[in-house]
Amino acid sequence: MTTVTSDLKKSAKKVPVRGMMDNVMEQFNSAADHINLHPNIRKILSITNNEILVNFPVKMDNGEVEIFTGYRVQHNNALGPYKGGLRYHPTVDLDAARALAMWMTWKTSLAGLPYGGGKGGIKIDPKKYSESELERITRRFTFALADNIGPEHDIPAPDVNTNSQTMAWIADTYMSTRPPAERTANQHVVTGKPDASGGLEGRDRATGYGVYLTIKFWAEKTNVSLNGKKFIVQGFGNVGYWASYFLEKDGAKLVAVQDASGSIENQNGIGVDELFAHCQNNSGRIADFAGSKTVDGNKFFAIDCDICIPAALGNQITKENAPDIKAKLIAEGANGPTNVEGEKILLDRGITIIPDILCNSGGVVGSYFEWLQNRNGEIWQLDEVMVKLDKKMKESFNKVYDYSKTQKVDMRTAAFCIAIQRIEKAYIQRGIFP
Repeated sequence: MTTVTSDLKKSAKKVPVRGMMDNVMEQFNSAADHINLHPNIRKILSITNNEILVNFPVKMDNGEVEIFTGYRVQHNNALGPYKGGLRYHPTVDLDAARALAMWMTWKTSLAGLPYGGGKGGIKIDPKKYSESELERITRRFTFALADNIGPEHDIPAPDVNTNSQTMAWIADTYMSTRPPAERTANQHVVTGKPDASGGLEGRDRATGYGVYLTIKFWAEKTNVSLNGKKFIVQGFGNVGYWASYFLEKDGAKLVAVQDASGSIENQNGIGVDELFAHCQNNSGRIADFAGSKTVDGNKFFAIDCDICIPAALGNQITKENAPDIKAKLIAEGANGPTNVEGEKILLDRGITIIPDILCNSGGVVGSYFEWLQNRNGEIWQLDEVMVKLDKKMKESFNKVYDYSKTQKVDMRTAAFCIAIQRIEKAYIQRGIFP
């Protein structure tokens, strides 16, 4: 499961989560202005198609009943079924889900996938509940959403504090609500499932591997060697770990990490696998890792490094900390980790940002592969998956990088323009009913 730092929680309190919607709308409008987006299509893409809120009761281990609130926002499906994660976090609300769903629309479009964008989750701190309680909460949430998701309509996936086990519970519950003859045909209602339950081999590393690939492609384009480059990672869940794993294989050096238990640094290098093993034996926490020193979490982004990978929550790089960032490259492993004010400061300082809808899109590309695998009754091998992922990510990166250079815009604007133009073309060709 993805972990976040106590400092991140403080940051989330300082910057309301609803600010994410302000960010995504400013990004959208900036790109729409640049491509002179048709005003009617701008109206359509500025709003969500559907916003679903469900309140549902669940019996706890002690026999008491608690009421939970779940959300699913479906932004746009012009290119195909809604696609996006479900997160379990206290900050989940409609505003956050709207922003994240909109980002998913741009992400799937940019990747050239036959999907739209959706997002949601439950307003909950999962650490407060037992495994059996989380299973019942997940199954009851799925039952409440059952008419609003489906393998050809809306396909959830893991996100913050959800994982392959969560997806297995959702798939099983959803299939149980279908007529017997249709149950196995609905296995691809979610992606990110365990291998034995129809999951894709390599899906666990797809997002982190995609983050690494975009950094690698940037280095190749700019004639930079990753060997010896220092990088820091915020969040050491699947995304942070796998990005670090592959960067280390290329000779880069992990020098600082931040998670829910604090922030650690070692300018001589932190062994990625050693830290991972420590976390496995320490309830997923990086705290007390031997050979590192504890540092002030509020100054994490100011640590000396070449590459910074924010891979936790949104709104982490802001106008308050952007001036202190030492990295020359920001690779956004999380969704919306850099707000608009922070980004302007970074760009003015000549710092390159690989935007989230490109940088962390390896996850949704992997999800697409899993969806195809289930849909076609196939089983793909790991080496095949990694080759396909590499090819797909390179295509997307090259499109964004080349557009950025030819149009003389930053990479986020380039990514948004490409994504929005693809959707605009679909609307123009199909027309608007009636």
